[in-house]
Amino acid sequence: MSDAAITAITMPKWGLSMIEGKVIEWLVEENSTLALGDEIMDIETEKIANTFEALDAGILRRRVAVADETLGVGALLGVLASADTSDEDIDAFIADFQANYVPPEPPEEDEAGANYEWLNLGDQKIRYLRMGDGAQNIVLIHGFGGDLDLWLFTQEPLAANASVYSLDLPGHGQSSKAVEDGSVAGLANVVAKFMDAVGISSAHLVGHSLGGAIALQTAVSHAGKVDALTLIGSAGIGEEINGDYISGFVAAESRREIKPLLKQLVGDPGLINRKMIDDILKFKRLDGVTEALTEISAGFLSGDKQTVDLRGELGGLSMPVNVIWGSEDRIIPASHANDLPGNVTVNVLEGFGHLVQLEAASDVNRLIQS
Repeated sequence: MSDAAITAITMPKWGLSMIEGKVIEWLVEENSTLALGDEIMDIETEKIANTFEALDAGILRRRVAVADETLGVGALLGVLASADTSDEDIDAFIADFQANYVPPEPPEEDEAGANYEWLNLGDQKIRYLRMGDGAQNIVLIHGFGGDLDLWLFTQEPLAANASVYSLDLPGHGQSSKAVEDGSVAGLANVVAKFMDAVGISSAHLVGHSLGGAIALQTAVSHAGKVDALTLIGSAGIGEEINGDYISGFVAAESRREIKPLLKQLVGDPGLINRKMIDDILKFKRLDGVTEALTEISAGFLSGDKQTVDLRGELGGLSMPVNVIWGSEDRIIPASHANDLPGNVTVNVLEGFGHLVQLEAASDVNRLIQS
């Protein structure tokens, strides 16, 4: 929203379910000159905190929101204006904005999943989400114990220039909990069948953690379906893994058990909030989840060792391959990104953990599109 030389900075919407965000802190002072993409503030969502970047260039003439304030999507955070815009004009702009702003209402229960879609692959029901309508296709594949909502900072930005699909793997999210084949190869076949079912002939596959191994296996087994490959903190290209995390996650039944485990996923443990913990526990308590996770974990690790080794396949791939890691990954060590074949582009982001696509979303999104 703008008025001549005045532009509003408003609370972003990250993910379908977001209706509000909490301002953690401003990262820029008033009267700073902002360029497109400059970091403005840290905002906590219902899932995790993220850094909000400037969507417009200009001078930050007024910081409206304050630290620890929770505001609805679209609420006024600050004002950009030229140096010659008077304080009176800015005051009038803010007053008019606040007088006309209407906070979003929580969706009705039967509308909450209205943007998600489902399809049947044999006896399995798969939940997925499509955003964008660009010529390029991107498929996002989550990791062990995750779901498509963990791409909330990724899918919508990528959808500006592509058709971007995310899905809940069998045993995860809202997809069927019965797992027909929990091996990496079996789950790669699910991805290939999903692409056929939604009419995708080929796509850029982006996989996180176990999803990285699944994406890589798809590129090996179904090479014609994969235009490019991005592996984020990926399983399948090294031996070590935090087996205690995996087994603990499978067994956890309470907040006391799950909270310290989830804190291992990020460089900054303070990013793990109550809503993320509650969502994981709600998922863990669904019928069939423990059995599904047990079967899937048995398909790619034994103790602290991975049993799927696809590292040797990387050098033979003809499509572009990009590997992204957080340097502080405590689930799968970033050292697995060392000494990869020359056809693989490697980026290790300093200070971030296993959920680097959430902690450093803007950096990861730029690397996916590079």
